[in-house]
Amino acid sequence: MKISWPHIIATWFGSGLLKPGPGTWGSLASLPLLIPVASYTGIYGILITGVFLTLAGFWAINQLDLTEEDPPSIVIDEVVGMFITFLVTPLTPLGILLGFALFRFFDIVKPWPVSYFDKNIKGALGIMLDDIIAGILAAIGVFCVTYFVIG
Repeated sequence: MKISWPHIIATWFGSGLLKPGPGTWGSLASLPLLIPVASYTGIYGILITGVFLTLAGFWAINQLDLTEEDPPSIVIDEVVGMFITFLVTPLTPLGILLGFALFRFFDIVKPWPVSYFDKNIKGALGIMLDDIIAGILAAIGVFCVTYFVIG
């Protein structure tokens, strides 16, 4: 991929180029933006920033000349998934660890319905949508753990 704004956004400032596990690096690289946004603006800031990042992700991916269906270096979808997860994640060390771990679990394991979107939807929509669904599942998991287990 050629270095350009779409490349910078899609690889989330190059974090998607790190090995091994570019998706994990991209998820971690979301935290320097995610935590301050969540801390200072709350759920509305997370939601607005997440929508902006989703639109930026679609734009960036559509600008790239991709040679494979879902290149591992594209991690803007992981960033968006983390923002969705953190809509309900408490900003405590345990909460951050739980949100990160649950999102990575759903993104890596890809249970249904994540696997459906990963296999059946192509292009920018497919790249983004499976991580959006993984983020929703992780948010549900965080909510259940914090509400029913931690109380």
